[in-house]
Amino acid sequence: MANLGLVFAIAGAALAAFLSGMGSAKGVGMVGEAAAGLVSEDPSKFTKVLILQILPGTQGLYGFITAIMVMIKIKLLSGTPVELTPAQGLQILAACLPMAFVGYFSAIGQARVAASGVSVVAKKPAEQSKAMVLSAMVETYAVLALLTSLLMILRLNF
Repeated sequence: MANLGLVFAIAGAALAAFLSGMGSAKGVGMVGEAAAGLVSEDPSKFTKVLILQILPGTQGLYGFITAIMVMIKIKLLSGTPVELTPAQGLQILAACLPMAFVGYFSAIGQARVAASGVSVVAKKPAEQSKAMVLSAMVETYAVLALLTSLLMILRLNF
């Protein structure tokens, strides 16, 4: 294959966006299902549960940012990508893995916590902020994965 390194790099970007996005889509859907039940009983709580539903969607954004950073790094967006050795392509692929996997699993974990938070809002609406904090704790690991991936991508020299 002419530029196997470029293929590996693009695969890394795709994995970061795909897995994180897939986890976020599943997570937002899970919380949305829980929220819909509550809103059907009490429409006034829509805004409170919408905020909880949004939270697991951030991992998809982080994966997208990671993919964009790879595309910028390899100059794919300029139309003339750099030539990468297979080893360089594998380095980029490896740098994308923290965001890909942590993004996927943390989005689903955060969704479980946020869906439970919908129950908190149903019983005690004033405690919504506590439900958000509990859900945001899972987010910490997605942010750490994003930083890990970005720092590795930015540190690579071609």
